[in-house]
Amino acid sequence: MVPGVVHNISLIINKSSDISHPNPTKGKFRSAYLQMSSAAIPKFQTAAWIDTPGPNTKPYLRYDIPIPTPSNGEVLVKLDCTGVCHSDVHAILGETKRMAVHIGGHEGVGKVISLGPLVPSSFLNTRVGVKWLYSSCLSCEVCAVNYIHCPNQSNSGRNVPGTFQQYVVAPAKFVTQIPDELESSKAAPLLCAGLTVFGAIKKAGLKPGEWMVIMGAGGGLGHLGVQIARKMALRVIAVGSGEKKRTLCTKLGAELFLDYRVDDVERVVKDLTNGYGAHAVICATGNDAAYAQALQLVRIMGTVVCVGLSQSTLTVSPLQVAIRGLKIVGSTVGTEEDMDELLRMAVAGDVVPEVEVFELERLHDVVQRIADGTIVGKAVMNLSF
Repeated sequence: MVPGVVHNISLIINKSSDISHPNPTKGKFRSAYLQMSSAAIPKFQTAAWIDTPGPNTKPYLRYDIPIPTPSNGEVLVKLDCTGVCHSDVHAILGETKRMAVHIGGHEGVGKVISLGPLVPSSFLNTRVGVKWLYSSCLSCEVCAVNYIHCPNQSNSGRNVPGTFQQYVVAPAKFVTQIPDELESSKAAPLLCAGLTVFGAIKKAGLKPGEWMVIMGAGGGLGHLGVQIARKMALRVIAVGSGEKKRTLCTKLGAELFLDYRVDDVERVVKDLTNGYGAHAVICATGNDAAYAQALQLVRIMGTVVCVGLSQSTLTVSPLQVAIRGLKIVGSTVGTEEDMDELLRMAVAGDVVPEVEVFELERLHDVVQRIADGTIVGKAVMNLSF
């Protein structure tokens, strides 16, 4: 267990929606609650605003966004920084129908500065992460199996305002406390990119020494996936493009980096794996060509894990799936147990995000660079101003 980490999964499963402690807005707890909630919090904040998602959308700064007040079970977080995910790019550019709010982002790290009713005082002044999974209902049949797939869930930057702003409210049950050993800019990419690829690698179900291909290596998810897979003693072939990404993936432990623009990826992967192909392929990019190639790189009885967002149809026939015994699975984010394990790996230095930090006013440039594939590692926006 990581000291200081809120292990939310036990809180979610073992407790009801009422956090078991006295109501801080009544009796002897009222004065303490008012003191905690009446800190010098301004009325307005700066946020990166998206008018209408679309290919010509340009996020711009607004300085008149009201700072929200936390309701029952919520905390107010003053953010230090936030990561930028490729899914944010898809949403901003209107490539997915996932954005019903004007403020995106879902990898925010900051300090809890105010508590809503029914939140324990221990949350105050703790550094937490606000993730994609803003909340789930915890009461449906899906939640009984795995709450991250809840059909009634809310998501930061999709249907509730996200983390491209200085202050954000979030349910206390669903934030993750960040260990003191991790810098905020290094912790932010773990909240979605790291957690997503961690969950995907676990779903592949490989044994130590087996081969894994990571498509989209060198990007936000991919470079973290290389590190996680190596820590799990898997043999990693990284597929991406560009010398900077080759250098990074090799440094992080990939046995080989293949540039899909110039290398015969299928031939080399087959040669390395005795002609069989990889035991699993993690497709961490939404590129349609990468998905088509993934099906050629996986071996008989292998697994393709779909992570990168694409609305195209997978080009594989039921005959091919049946004859080859393929498993094709989807993966979004991981659980809080996964999050805790990943944070332990980060504290130990086994997973270290490669980050480039930008000021929030440069969000449009960052979106374009991620869309073009020219960001190496992970982009993080500074919110400490």
